[in-house]
Amino acid sequence: MTKVLTRFTPINPPSLGAHPGYSNGMLAHRGGHILFIAGQVGWDEQHQMAGPGFVEQFGKAIENVLQVVKEAGGAPTHIGRLTIYVVDRSDYLAHLHDIGVIYREFMRNHYPATTLVEVSALLEPEAKVEIEATAVLP
Repeated sequence: MTKVLTRFTPINPPSLGAHPGYSNGMLAHRGGHILFIAGQVGWDEQHQMAGPGFVEQFGKAIENVLQVVKEAGGAPTHIGRLTIYVVDRSDYLAHLHDIGVIYREFMRNHYPATTLVEVSALLEPEAKVEIEATAVLP
């Protein structure tokens, strides 16, 4: 019996316009297991933040998401959805270039369906960003 590997097809209707840095939808092909990744903040195993700034916390948070995916046997390309929660949208926008560099370092050119949500606070008082994800693993 041949094992079908999970892969995604980006869904980007022309009526929604350009889609830089994300896909409007990701169609998962059959044969996979769904992994729900809880919101990850930018801290290490001792729960120490990577730093006070948005960029370093974003980098560590995306790295933490990928550690969960890796532990389950997956890779960045298995992520179909990201939700990014920020406490200050202007902080995110001010660092778009640096965030993009870090994102491509970890995710390469894989752009899942992504939502950015500005919230009044996160559970961890020092956190500036929290990232949750859904992956489909083979």
